[in-house]
Amino acid sequence: MILDAQVNSYSELFEIAKKAVLGKVDIVQLRDKSGNIKDILKFSEKLKKLTDGKMPFILNDRPDLALAVSASGVHVGQDDIPIKYARKILGKNAIIGVSCQNYIHAQKAQDDGADYVGLGSIHKTLTKPDRQPMDVDLIKKITKNIKIPVFAIGGIQISNIAEVKIFGIERFAVCRAICQAKDIDKAIDDFKKAIQA
Repeated sequence: MILDAQVNSYSELFEIAKKAVLGKVDIVQLRDKSGNIKDILKFSEKLKKLTDGKMPFILNDRPDLALAVSASGVHVGQDDIPIKYARKILGKNAIIGVSCQNYIHAQKAQDDGADYVGLGSIHKTLTKPDRQPMDVDLIKKITKNIKIPVFAIGGIQISNIAEVKIFGIERFAVCRAICQAKDIDKAIDDFKKAIQA
């Protein structure tokens, strides 16, 4: 599950994170593209304490901050720090994920030692409004040939989980469909059931 500081306030995100822990979400990622370092560190320390021993906590973009708060790892984009440097900072046991928009990205991420790929945007999403949904044949090619875990990201809803699973994807990164739900506990439970179906 992605906790995005541009979607919810930090106070809201912490309450959502509590529900994620109780709902046994598999992994939590903090995304804050415009926050200052002090705020990110302060919130990350709280999130680390909350999730410690229960689920991995991944920090977006910043391996240095991930190291500072002893996060489980970092998620980077194509324009962020390369995997080899993130690995030097965080060590061999850290989880490092990479956002990928095409096959070359995914293959390079795998070759460079990424632990997983975030593939998208699968559908239109407010997080990346200018990005077009990914071609179905490309999704199939990546899921067939890339051996590290592939997470579908971008516009993931309970209503489209089944159609994405047809392409061979079994993991999903969800933000707004949970974090803006009227009943967050129910949304988490419904997503888990849809993914496991």
